[in-house]
Amino acid sequence: METFDGVDGTRLAYHRTGAGAPLVCLPGGPMQASAYLGDLGGLSAYRSLVRLDLRGTGASAFPGDLVTYQCDRQVTDVEALRVALGLDRLDLLGHSAGASLALLYAARHPDRVGALVLVTPSPITVGLEVTERDRREVAEMRRSEPWFPEAFAALQRIWAGQATADNWAAITPFTWGRWDDVSRAEVARQAKAKNAEAAVVYYSDSAADPGTVRSALAGLEAPVLLVAGEYDVALPPERAAEFTSLFPRGESVVLPRCGHQPWLDDPDGFVRALMAFLA
Repeated sequence: METFDGVDGTRLAYHRTGAGAPLVCLPGGPMQASAYLGDLGGLSAYRSLVRLDLRGTGASAFPGDLVTYQCDRQVTDVEALRVALGLDRLDLLGHSAGASLALLYAARHPDRVGALVLVTPSPITVGLEVTERDRREVAEMRRSEPWFPEAFAALQRIWAGQATADNWAAITPFTWGRWDDVSRAEVARQAKAKNAEAAVVYYSDSAADPGTVRSALAGLEAPVLLVAGEYDVALPPERAAEFTSLFPRGESVVLPRCGHQPWLDDPDGFVRALMAFLA
């Protein structure tokens, strides 16, 4: 673990894994400690993974001002990390809500991004609509699985405006390529490493204007790879293709039978896809 200071003096931590050219990795959650990214399915055999613990998570300190948890405010932390690493440009990977932070960084500092990898990115920051029909089509693919009836019933209650904490928990299998004891244990482990207070602030209304973000990204010269999971109800493959079209040099890959964390469902396929792009 190594540390550096954000512009407001908050002490921030990052973790290096592997060797080779650095790939800065921003975790999702939102506001999940970066440990869950691990070595991204073995990607550390080819690149030096630099996992940032966002402020108030993992080994990073809690800030004095809660508003700095907003994803747009954390762009300065990513820039401070670039300076601390002594890099002119960042190869940047963002997962889920972490992809929102990566996009905001690229929009503000396009000339400091070498390559951008978005792994099952949240569509919120670019204002991309994912409809009930989109999610239903993906969910229906899992109909033969034993957990499907209960999970699908909870999904329908959410669509009907009857969302409860229990319903949100019940649809968790739809974000995994395999729902078994291993994935259940991983869900429980990750829940303990999330800053729930910060998560509420992360996507505040004032954090980003989708139209402004889209306009900035339309001029991004860096190559962009969007990695989607065939089974991911958060960003169904059809919407992933629409997302990719926002970038002049965008390309996408949909990993079969993978969910929201594809490096866990298909490590080899995930690493092959990223190395084909990053190479």
